[in-house]
Formats: sequence, structure tokens, C-alpha cells
Amino acid sequence: MRAWRILLLLAALLPAATAAQEATHQYGSGPVPFLVRSTTDNSIIQPVIERFAERNPELAITYEQWGSNALFTQSRTDCREGNPPADAILSSAVQQMVWLVNAACAQPHRSPATVVLPPSRRWRDELWGITTEPAVIVYNKQLLDVADVPRSRFALLDALRAEPDLYRGKIATYDIAASGLGYLFAYSDSLEATTFGALMEGFARVDAVATCCSAEIIAGVAEGRFLIAYNVLGSYVANASAPEVGTILPEDYTLVLSRAFMIPKHAAQRRASAELLDFLLSAEAQEMLVKAGLVAVIEETGSGLTASARRYIPLSPSLLVALDANRRALLLKFWSDTFGQGANP
Repeated sequence: MRAWRILLLLAALLPAATAAQEATHQYGSGPVPFLVRSTTDNSIIQPVIERFAERNPELAITYEQWGSNALFTQSRTDCREGNPPADAILSSAVQQMVWLVNAACAQPHRSPATVVLPPSRRWRDELWGITTEPAVIVYNKQLLDVADVPRSRFALLDALRAEPDLYRGKIATYDIAASGLGYLFAYSDSLEATTFGALMEGFARVDAVATCCSAEIIAGVAEGRFLIAYNVLGSYVANASAPEVGTILPEDYTLVLSRAFMIPKHAAQRRASAELLDFLLSAEAQEMLVKAGLVAVIEETGSGLTASARRYIPLSPSLLVALDANRRALLLKFWSDTFGQGANP
């Protein structure tokens, strides 16, 4: 059993490889091929890409939708082996994007649109944060009264201790071994030492469920299979068309993600890639991204979340620590002990 657990842990250290993208969509019919690879659901970002295609009729845009780990694996392979890469990459697993930039897999761009970004959303003029998306607590509004929903991690811990039978098997979150985004959120939480360990112990006591995908988690909450889901990307909740699902911005702190955009070093259409970046940062596109739920407007009075409680995940070398083999192994072991055999009381 010990050998089996070691092999399982070692396998989890590497991003899961996938042979191909999850879906492909075409925009425009111009003579110039332009390839975008992204972790963002096409259904969410479609109006933005359509508008960019209208502005650039010479392009035939192929938009490939990938899982974050598979996209990282493919992008890393393209860079190392000199394969023709995508022309632009947009990923929510920003720690992986920082790794690619640090490995000299990107090329720079500087423009009036990029230089005004805050430091947390721009690194080395080779990586840029496009969106602002909070990680939220979601709950089933039909099964939990809003007054009973935990509004912080401390309140969630108290609820799990007070009513373990109510929440047994009814708490969900991302599987960090399967989801690059889930791993990023768990790593960011682990830096907040006051609650992370206690929260993992609380999840173990109530047999919390770790699963791969935002859509699966949100559907589970909507159907009542889960009462609460933790650290779900708010943009996916906003686009789920699930009136049964409510959201809470944790008041102790809320992680805020900016999806990272990169132009691969050997991109064939570098100029078009730079134009797409500048367009995504333009007022027109940002307004469209607000409507799409990818740019959140967080008002302190309505959300209860103060400015000091917002934890923006920076695009910086500090995220390389998240991919350190020893740090990753420790976090994944802690996680497997919570959601594997160690999750049973």
C-alpha cells in the first residue's frame, strides 16, 4: 500500500497529458490563419472573439479550448522542441504561464494598453492579466438560507464543526491534481497559514468531495448534491444560468485571478497576437468581458468585501514556488490525505 501511494503521488506531480484540445471553433474567413489556445470556455468569450474577427477580416481565427494542465504540457513541449506554437495563449493557471515566460517561451510586447496595467497584472512585458475574477463560495439557495451561509473561512469552519452530519458529503471543491486552477487556489490558500490546515481537516471530517471541473461543481450545487462549494471561479458561476446557486465573496479574504495572456516566442502571427492583446485590454473589450462575467466589478457596500481583503494573485516569479517539485509534492500529499483514504473519519 505504501508503494502504491508513492507511485500515485509521483504521477500526480506532473500535469495530466491530453492528446488534443477539448473543442475548436472558427471565427472569420480571411486568408491569414491565426491560432488561439485558451482555457476559457468558448461560450463565455465568444462575443469578444467575434468582435476581434470583425475588426480584422484578414484573419481566419481558430479558437481551441483546452484544459489548463494539457495546455501547459503542449505549450512547454512546443517551446522545448521548436514545434510551431499557437499565436496566442490565454490561461487561468497563471503559475504555469509564469513558468513558460521564465523558460524563455514568450516574446515581449509593449504598448499604451499594456503599460497602464498594475504591476500585479504585467510581468517583463511578456505576460499580461486580462480579467479580474474572484474565487467564491457557492451554495444552494433552496437548501440553505442566505443567513446560514458561511461568509468567511472561519464561519465555514464553525459550520462544519457544529453540524457535521448536515455537510457530510455535501462540500465540494476542485481536485488540485486534475485542475491547474484548483492547484493555484489551494497553493494561494496555503500561504494563509491561519485557516488552510484547519479547513483541510474540516473537509476531511465531513468527507468533502474533490472534482475536476467548474461545470461539474456548479451543476452539483444546483441539483442539491452539494450544499456548498469552496473556491469556485466566480465567472463560471455567473455564466452557469443556475438560479438555484448563490455566491459569497469570503470576507476574511477573497482570491482574485487575472487570466494570463502570452505570445509564444515563435508565433507565426506576432502582429495579430499583439493586436489581440491590445484589443482585450481596450475599453470596448473590457466592457464586453464585464458582461461575460470575466471582469468582476466588486463593490464594497454590496459584497461586504473590503479592499484590504482582496488578494490579487500576482503575475510574478513568486508563483514559480507553486511549481517547485518538493512544495508541490507536500501539498499534493496533504491534499490526498484529505480527499483520499485520509478523508474518512
